Amino acid sequence: MKTINVCIGSACHLKGAYDVINKFEKILEERKLEDKVELKAAFCLGECTKAVSVKIDDGPIHSLTADKVEEFLEKEVL
Repeated sequence: MKTINVCIGSACHLKGAYDVINKFEKILEERKLEDKVELKAAFCLGECTKAVSVKIDDGPIHSLTADKVEEFLEKEVL
């Protein structure tokens, strides 16, 4: 199982963290991937300048917006 952490700290919150989370939830549900991908909120990933910060398992931190979630999921997770 893959774990996706989305930062919901101050900078990420202001840049749309909840839009990113909602988009992830929608796509994971549509594709029936809830048992393969765990989505978690994190209070800080330490990369505030990259807001919205997203990390898969112990991998690098990526900067993401809601409109790039599907492309990110295809490239980095699936």
